[in-house]
Amino acid sequence: MSNNKKYVYLFNEGKADMKDLLGGKGANLAEMTNIGLPVPPGLTITTEACNEYYVFGEKFPPGMEAELEQGLKILEGKIGKKFGDNENPLLVSVRSGAKFSMPGMMDTILNLGLTDTSVQGLIKSTNNERFALDCYRRFIHMFGDVAMGVPHHEYEEILAEEKEKEDVQFDNQLTVKALHTLLDRYKALYRKHTGEDFPQNPYQQLLLAIKAVFGSWNSDRAIVYRKHNRIPDDLGTAVNVQAMVFGNMGDDCGTGVAFTRNPATGERKLYGEYLINAQGEDVVAGIRTPLPISLLEQDMPDIFQQFESISQLLEKHYRDMQDIEFTVERGKLFMLQTRNGKRTAAAAMRVAVDMVHEGLITKEEAMLRVDPLQINQLLHPQIDVNAEFQVIATGLPASPGAAYGSVVFDANDAEAQGKAGKKVILVRTETTPDDIHGLVMAQGVLTSRGGMTSHAAVVARGMGKPAVCGCEAIKIDYTQKLFTVGDLTVKEGDFISIDGATGKVILGEVPTIAPELGGDFAEYLGWADEIRTLGVRANADNPKDAQKARDFGAAGIGLTRTEHMFMEQERLPFVQKMIMADTVEEREEALSHLLPFQQEDFYGILKAMEGYPVCIRLLDPPLHEFLPNREELLVEITKLKCTGGDSDLIKKKEKLMKKVDELHEFNPMLGHRGCRLGITYPEIYAMQARAIFQAVAQLTKEGIKAIPEVEIPLVIHVNELAFLRKQTVEIAEQVMEETGVKFEYTVGTMIEVPRAALTADEIATEADFFSFGTNDLTQTTFGFSRDDAEGKFLQHYLDYKILKENPFVTIDPKGVGQLMEIAVKGGRSSKPDLLIGICGEHGGDPESIQTCHQLGLNFVSCSPFRVPIARLAAAQAAVIEKNQSK
Repeated sequence: MSNNKKYVYLFNEGKADMKDLLGGKGANLAEMTNIGLPVPPGLTITTEACNEYYVFGEKFPPGMEAELEQGLKILEGKIGKKFGDNENPLLVSVRSGAKFSMPGMMDTILNLGLTDTSVQGLIKSTNNERFALDCYRRFIHMFGDVAMGVPHHEYEEILAEEKEKEDVQFDNQLTVKALHTLLDRYKALYRKHTGEDFPQNPYQQLLLAIKAVFGSWNSDRAIVYRKHNRIPDDLGTAVNVQAMVFGNMGDDCGTGVAFTRNPATGERKLYGEYLINAQGEDVVAGIRTPLPISLLEQDMPDIFQQFESISQLLEKHYRDMQDIEFTVERGKLFMLQTRNGKRTAAAAMRVAVDMVHEGLITKEEAMLRVDPLQINQLLHPQIDVNAEFQVIATGLPASPGAAYGSVVFDANDAEAQGKAGKKVILVRTETTPDDIHGLVMAQGVLTSRGGMTSHAAVVARGMGKPAVCGCEAIKIDYTQKLFTVGDLTVKEGDFISIDGATGKVILGEVPTIAPELGGDFAEYLGWADEIRTLGVRANADNPKDAQKARDFGAAGIGLTRTEHMFMEQERLPFVQKMIMADTVEEREEALSHLLPFQQEDFYGILKAMEGYPVCIRLLDPPLHEFLPNREELLVEITKLKCTGGDSDLIKKKEKLMKKVDELHEFNPMLGHRGCRLGITYPEIYAMQARAIFQAVAQLTKEGIKAIPEVEIPLVIHVNELAFLRKQTVEIAEQVMEETGVKFEYTVGTMIEVPRAALTADEIATEADFFSFGTNDLTQTTFGFSRDDAEGKFLQHYLDYKILKENPFVTIDPKGVGQLMEIAVKGGRSSKPDLLIGICGEHGGDPESIQTCHQLGLNFVSCSPFRVPIARLAAAQAAVIEKNQSK
């Protein structure tokens, strides 16, 4: 054994808190074994073995095989069967099991240990030839596909041909004779693709299967899934080798998957599906459309009662909703897996709220039960049931939400069109793990087979995408790229809508309505507000967005971008006139026309946020952004000259071109913008300050409490802020004197370049508040232009693991984070009560919010639709900090 490591654990040697080593599945199988549940015995090969497999050049680490052989002997003793025996063979399943659940992403092989001779032993020991042959053909199929790369669809084609010959619909209707034929054809297919006969040594089969599971950790679909769900690549997967129990031995057998609560709605009711005379893969792969778990009470009343009791026990034991796999063999129930169930945002919230009320968990624990990013699912429109629309079919409501898009039948096409910005619905007979890249880019998924626990349903729910499954009315023709429903034909490219809450498939695009956010949503986020210490504001540039932010629970505006107000069509001529001015007087005359517009803007936003602070950033971008594009202007001038256009118009355009050339900068984002503009043309900031204070005075007269925060952007030196603060204060005093109204206001700055962060102690002497502009701070720290980096090379940095995260999505802790820490300490060394927030895109990212909490910021600010996400993420940060300090 290398480094005295233990690579193989029997189920009775593990426990629930060993997920890092045994993976989620292995740890839970161990836990269920140790609390006395009917779990078939087995062993787990650790995640460390997987990681060392790659370290050793895709070879097993020294000592692992010896431990495996020893574990198999113990397993044989426990179950009274022998691996590969010709009389009473032990068969095993080989399954992956990473620390974090990755449904369907990695490989599974069932019935391992069957050979031409041991299958005779299985026939003898079970007295059931049909069952034994069915197990063997399943094993050859799975082993060939998973371990040796024999194309899955070629096995399926052979199976379909034999079913057609026998004139049967389902696998379990095939005769013994047909199964013999299938086995011969399967072995021939295996030989054709591998150049070898199907292996007849069970131990060789096992080693190849374990290699396949280790290899599936780095399969394309697993990598895509981890990337989408932000699961680290270095965890590795465990391998679980477990004695087989059989749900396909006859009508007193079966298999199923169930959740202790409804994963779509959170309703406290057993929810799932099962099949009689089937193996587990038949349910999750959608090969046969299963029956609802409630009907098991009629088919097997004693089993249902026992299963319901165990389900409740597991939920209480784990204190969370469980996703459970089970098999019934000859009237005996076996538990094959339990894990915390994946669920929609609505279900997650309801389960968390209900479990607090049931006394199972605390409010603090409830905060950690919902992924903040999942809340997005609840904030977007649903199908308007009062609208007129044509329902063409109804399937199972597998994952709620409404989506529309053009029909595509191939995952590669879904990915390509999704990346091109098109909305698509992926339509498949059933999805497989290899379709993951298409699911990521599609708006939703529709399948003609499979149930509520099929691959498509589970993965879509985890992604928060709508899914309608088991819609048997649609007949898919992949060759013609169309599906039919009765006489109706829907071709690739036609638009459909799906409603994952009702299972409806609708022709065309359907109107939607805004969701209602009361009930569990309001109660849950109310608890978040009680727990969090970090304030949450919103970025809003108009009264409508400000009101939306307030509706979503924002306690103020953290960023109002005044440049957006300059771009409106009726204002642009005055903005351009201001830019073209040659004298201060001409510039002030143009600004006088803009002042009423600005005052009206500020009045509306401050009024919408009555009683809450509104941080207004003075003009930030360079002036050339408000002028026509140079190339377009040149084309216009050339065209006018060539066609004998109006000479006055040509002169006017040429003057504009001259100004465009004057303002041209090689790197405008590091050029004449922000406070540099305010210092060069102080009359611009003077107009904006006056507009703010006149709006405040007007509101004050109306009895409305307005709390403006005037923000000076892109400061690099305390003297810049001192210069512009002095002007702002003078204008405030002038407005108070002119209107006879006293009002409160503050003046602060954005910290968005490294020098500002490093000299924050000096800058704080002239600032009432700081707000981190992390978009620019990230650009100036990394030396990246965001648009160029994300469009050209940043993805390569992420793919090659040069950077762990996109720094424009999640704050870079070692670079940008350290500058923020320096700024917070420096600023508060000068002013202990200095208000500090963040208003870049990072303000709505849960990981970045945790960083902000740790740094001791007062608030984060984000887009209105991200306010609920930020409220929950801030509460989670507080709970995590409290748990770490225990």
